[in-house]
Amino acid sequence: MHAYNRLPSSGHNTPSPPASPLRSPRYRRSKAGRFGPAQLQPGRTLPQRLAWLLLSVLLRRQGIFLFAPLIYISGMLLYMGSVSFDVVPVISHRPAPGSVYRSPQLYSKLRPDMDSDNSSADAISTIWKHAYKGGGWRPCTNKSLGGLPDTNGYIYVEANGGLNQQRTSICNAVAVAGYLNATLVIPNFHFHSIWRDPSKFRDIYDEDYFISNLENDVRVVNKIPAYIMERFDQNMSNVYNFRIKAWSPIQYYRDAVLPRLLEEKVIRISPFANRLSFDAPPAVQRLRCMANYEALRFSSPILTLGESLVARMKERSANNGGKYISVHLRFEEDMVAFSCCVFDGGEEESANMRAARERGWKGKFTKPGRVIRPGAIRINGKCPLTPLEVGLMLRGMGFDRSTYIYLASGKIYNAEKNMAPLLEMFPNLQTKEMLASNEELAAFKNYSSRMAAIDYTVCLHSEVFVTTQGGNFPHFLMGHRRYLYGGHSKTIRPDKRKLALLFDNPNIGWKSFKRQMLNMRSHSDSKGYELKRPNDSIYTFPCPDCMCRTNKSEATA
Repeated sequence: MHAYNRLPSSGHNTPSPPASPLRSPRYRRSKAGRFGPAQLQPGRTLPQRLAWLLLSVLLRRQGIFLFAPLIYISGMLLYMGSVSFDVVPVISHRPAPGSVYRSPQLYSKLRPDMDSDNSSADAISTIWKHAYKGGGWRPCTNKSLGGLPDTNGYIYVEANGGLNQQRTSICNAVAVAGYLNATLVIPNFHFHSIWRDPSKFRDIYDEDYFISNLENDVRVVNKIPAYIMERFDQNMSNVYNFRIKAWSPIQYYRDAVLPRLLEEKVIRISPFANRLSFDAPPAVQRLRCMANYEALRFSSPILTLGESLVARMKERSANNGGKYISVHLRFEEDMVAFSCCVFDGGEEESANMRAARERGWKGKFTKPGRVIRPGAIRINGKCPLTPLEVGLMLRGMGFDRSTYIYLASGKIYNAEKNMAPLLEMFPNLQTKEMLASNEELAAFKNYSSRMAAIDYTVCLHSEVFVTTQGGNFPHFLMGHRRYLYGGHSKTIRPDKRKLALLFDNPNIGWKSFKRQMLNMRSHSDSKGYELKRPNDSIYTFPCPDCMCRTNKSEATA
């Protein structure tokens, strides 16, 4: 045999390649590389031949694109023919997380194991491990010793909001007046349509103590002298009013307010809530500290009753060394309505909450395009904790039935039903209405700010403070407790997102739930000491602006 010549056999410039050699069906290349007779294939059955044919077609370059759809359709027809359409498959659908209030069911499940759990130690006496290690903080808001220069004029502010929002305005006003070398007029409390409390400054705070405590740092007077008000016909509404943006820096007051003050000798700032930035120079922060922690003292009637209730709580909890827990519970009707969360009251509750929202915030929740997702609100930790959930949390943290609890709150929504589980878990729960007689409370009952001031006093002196919702009340209390207790807030701040997931889990057992709660308790202890960051509130984080480090010798002395 001759090898094929790959060179052209003629003189053409573009020769065509030679045809491929014909292959004889009798010969195949053997493993040794020679041509020899092909092995005879044994006979195949019909299915084998069809399979071989199909495989050979699929292995060709484009055959798969022709036969793949046909194979797919054939397979689907065979499958559909084998399925009976008389049986409709059942699809189980679980509601989205947080869309159903499951805490009552969880309580029923966990209660037997919770009641039989005797492993809890003396939780209230052992809870704060970080607070007693020494080397903490001490108050250091030193007063000035020298006199004050002549005043640049008078500043009159209107403090709006509830008790602690007004407190913010008072402390900020002291700081601004001191910075501008002005005389502060005792702030006027603006009557609020929601709080509906007509109390004046002297009804809530000890006015004389406030003035005398600040006398070397800021001048404070009861009213503007009559000879100055003659220019304004003795009418404060004729005095120029500054409309200041929220969170304005102290430099704004120097650049914009001081020139007008020097010119007019009296100015008015209304409203004044949150009109000063938290980030300020040390001299301004010192004045805020003095006002909040030293100069502001509740009026004698409030202080007397508040201290009496503290003594009664300590007396009743004598078996625990006079230590008790205070809980700030925000589960009033307006809070439940504002949250837009769904609980277990059904359609009647939903209708009542819609009506309450319309009464309190007309049109706010019914604007076109506004979408309310109760499940997402709960999972994001925005729902107020119910009394039942607070009880479950505290029992999981190791506090047993003998623990005394002081409950600081307004009128609980649907109180008879919602308070029952909490009282089952903590029968020694107390409120100011339980501790005080009707005669003792008579002077305060129609004044929400005075009642809140009593709660503030009892919570301030508890061994453990539990906050269940944000707001000015817990934020001020945490800061004040840090100021009193060496920099540690002694406060339980629950992770409400985590709680929402746990309360929504029908499969969790008591041991697992308790382990999660103990971890949450430990985390609150570790976060008791926190330093103020630039934009944090000095009224929540007094370290280091209002407090100084305590060395070990001072701590052990």
